[in-house]
Amino acid sequence: MTASADLAIRMVRAAFNRALAEANLKAIEPLLARDVVLVTGTDSAVLMGKRAQLATWKRDFAASDRLVYTRTTERVTISAVEPIAMEEGRWSGASTEDGRILAAGSYCAKWREMSGSWLIEAEIFVTLA
Repeated sequence: MTASADLAIRMVRAAFNRALAEANLKAIEPLLARDVVLVTGTDSAVLMGKRAQLATWKRDFAASDRLVYTRTTERVTISAVEPIAMEEGRWSGASTEDGRILAAGSYCAKWREMSGSWLIEAEIFVTLA
């Protein structure tokens, strides 16, 4: 199960990255747990719940100078006792105008398998550059 769970999480992360690049809210929604929590990288703003996160992405997608965020998975650790996992990696935000990376850092994400699907339950970002 560990190898298949690792692959499944990496595939969901790739789908999430595509959805961000395409500004596709409908593709993001099924990837998030209902009570998902996101802590932003610079000001540590806390987004509680799927609705709050989707509303934030909707505003972000509407901005003319928005950044396209990409998460790059470096490691996935699957729990041996619960249907949960921890993903660790790097993130970056690139300008839609010229592709320059304007922000970057590290992140970790907690995943939970629910009804056969891996969903993001929590993410914490740290801005390092």
